[in-house]
Amino acid sequence: MTTATVVGGGPNGLAAAVTLARAGVRVTLLEADDEIGGGTRTVEGIVPGLLHDQCSAVHPMAVGSPFLAELGLENYGLSWRTPEIDCVHPLEDGRAGVLYRSVERTTEGLGRDGRQWKLLFDKPSQRYDALAQDILQPLLRVPRHPLTLARFGAPTPLPASALARIFRTEEARALFGGVAAHAFRPLHLPMTSAIGMGILTAGHRYGWPVAAGGSQAITRALAALLADLGGKIETGVRIETVTQLPPADITMFDLAPEAVAAILGDRLPARIAHAYQNFRRGPGAFKVDFAVADGIPWTNPAARRAGTVHLAGPYRELAAAERDIHAGRLPERPFVLVGQQYLADPQRSAGDIHPIWAYAHVPNGFTGDATEAITSRIEQFAPGFRDHIIGRMVRSTTELATHNPNFTGGDIMTGSKDIPQLVFGPRITLSPYTIGIPGMYLCSAATPPGPGAHGMCGANAAQLALNHQRH
Repeated sequence: MTTATVVGGGPNGLAAAVTLARAGVRVTLLEADDEIGGGTRTVEGIVPGLLHDQCSAVHPMAVGSPFLAELGLENYGLSWRTPEIDCVHPLEDGRAGVLYRSVERTTEGLGRDGRQWKLLFDKPSQRYDALAQDILQPLLRVPRHPLTLARFGAPTPLPASALARIFRTEEARALFGGVAAHAFRPLHLPMTSAIGMGILTAGHRYGWPVAAGGSQAITRALAALLADLGGKIETGVRIETVTQLPPADITMFDLAPEAVAAILGDRLPARIAHAYQNFRRGPGAFKVDFAVADGIPWTNPAARRAGTVHLAGPYRELAAAERDIHAGRLPERPFVLVGQQYLADPQRSAGDIHPIWAYAHVPNGFTGDATEAITSRIEQFAPGFRDHIIGRMVRSTTELATHNPNFTGGDIMTGSKDIPQLVFGPRITLSPYTIGIPGMYLCSAATPPGPGAHGMCGANAAQLALNHQRH
């Protein structure tokens, strides 16, 4: 029987393990921490019964993942909950860009920019299931749906700042820019439209749902399925050298490229070792979870019903903030993302005390304390917010990296999504999952299609490994 070892128990490690086990491979997954999940974990904190997602929280790409969709994870307790409004980007004068799952409803709220929004997202979102079969794979391959991909992909090479110019209202520009800024890249650079376009198109197809009971539900469902398939999970097993790896026909690494280079040492071909050791990191996140009585008193009424709120002001302020963090400076007013998952999933709350998930974009390795900057940013759009705070739970860039070593310097994207790394992964190659050693593969979010709880990096890498075993 073919055997496999998966090192790292994040969503991609679990996806790789499940893919291999479904093909009849005997799989053992090794996780260094005491619990699996990587970025898809949930903790009870601040107040008993209050559930806080530790990193990944809102899942427009996961709910439409071709891999997750075929697994029947609802049989293992996974269900999705969608808020009434997906995302709101408020402005200081009380206006806001409001994103609904429905393209029509979104365009109605964008006034004279509704036509442009519909032109960008209506047809691609209708064809998203076909589109996902291409955009959730390495980009440099023969597409399954070339016309659909071409129509969607035409604007994606553009800088977000260039594409935003098709909108005339500040609401539409800010709404688009806030989603594009999920790339953690200065918005004047090429291809910064790509990640925003992908998230928005997926969201108009499936919404921006959360996992009922917290993102840990995704982890638990995958782990339960893996167990049913005969796979084993061992926690508290840290692999630091190649001699610690069990003998196996297939070895998958759900790790950052630098970690793989450190483990394999001289066994790794020199050109690949050099690429992995020089893997480029992106800016970091500084995370604060709040326990808030009666919710956040947003000035904008739509924000009170939104699962996600982007706090960045007008587009020009957002663009300036992203330039600053890329240059290593913390802006006076950083981009802050706020999650109100409890609106879709009330079981996360403890009575009238609600969990608020928030993080700011900060420079990689930022050593300061951004707690006050995040709190002030929320207060700016919700006067009186401080009076509602029951408690806080802070995770700095260093603590994020300690909790999940793939997040070096607080880089929750597992690497800069500049053009080469967005297209190819950590090295220039048409085979981003291979690492130059037969039977060994990289399957973390450093590889295409990148971060998220969709599991496609792991599933793609495992499928390649199976193909190699058969030939």
